[in-house]
Amino acid sequence: MEGAIVSLSFFTVIFGICYLYFSTRHKERIALIEKGVDASIFLTPKSPRTKSSAVWKILILNIAMICIGVGFGIIFGSMLDKYTILGDPSYAASVFLTTGIGLLVGFYLTKNMDKE
Repeated sequence: MEGAIVSLSFFTVIFGICYLYFSTRHKERIALIEKGVDASIFLTPKSPRTKSSAVWKILILNIAMICIGVGFGIIFGSMLDKYTILGDPSYAASVFLTTGIGLLVGFYLTKNMDKE
């Protein structure tokens, strides 16, 4: 029963956040249109050099580096658990370590993407 309450609460919070975001955005746009602002500010350019495409590339790159870091961390933690006396804490430590390394690599890859 507790799992159902947690799941219901989680989806309610997500719905609430989305509702507030879209209703606030709508009210803001309506207010700008009533003031006579050109509606073209709501349209995003479709050119390949826009900031929005760079944001998605950076987000996907960082998520991929996190997943790779977690995967390597689990493998590394399993090896540490099996071949050393460190035990179970080695899983958490190696996952955090390799995820941090993955994010650091993602940061440098992102920095190189911005130069291009």
